[in-house]
Parts: sequence; C-alpha cells; structure tokens
Amino acid sequence: MKLAITSEAMDLDANVDPRFGRALCFIFYDTESDVFEAHSNEQVLNIPQGAGIQAAQQVIDRGAEVLLTGHCGPNAYKTLQAGGVKIVVAVEGTVKQAIEQFKQGNLKPAEAPDVEGHW
Repeated sequence: MKLAITSEAMDLDANVDPRFGRALCFIFYDTESDVFEAHSNEQVLNIPQGAGIQAAQQVIDRGAEVLLTGHCGPNAYKTLQAGGVKIVVAVEGTVKQAIEQFKQGNLKPAEAPDVEGHW
C-alpha cells in the first residue's frame, strides 16, 4: 500500500506537518517494499488560494492510497476522496512513528474534514 505523509522535512525522522495543503513536503511510503520518496510541496506553499486542491492532486497523481496528516480542509478532503484516497487526520509525531501506527492498525480514516478552509 502506498502512503502519503505530510512532513516538515525530507526524511522519515521529520515531524508530521500538521498542515496538508501547505505542508513543506510529502513522504510517499510503500508499506510492501519499505521504500520511500520525498517530494517538495514548495510550488504550492505560497499560492494565495487552492493549495489544498493542488496538494491533493499531487497525492493522487503519485498513486497514494492513504494520506496521513495533521489536518485536512473541506476542498482538499473532497478532492482526495474523489481520487480514492483515504484521509487520516490528527496524526502526530515523526513520519516514521506515523507509519508504524498505521501498520499496527491504530490510525483510522476520517469521515469528514477536520478544519474549515483557509485555517
């Protein structure tokens, strides 16, 4: 399974970024091969509107099946759902810890966005 995790840096020891659309980067992690790729989200960070939708499209385009993040707003949530991505919010700690929590079955998908747009 391919996970996308919002991250404050480009490695597994970085903290999970609590923001989705304006996360510094994304870690894409394959649970079957234990291989990861880090991708910058710089091109989206400073746009005035639509960061969540554009970030969601990146996650979908890279084939992630599950997103692990701190928070997710309504527009990003709708876009991710339409792309078949399950969204897990309230994820804290390091990226590595989040992956382990997911593997152990301790993280459950959200049923709705957990913040208003533009928080």
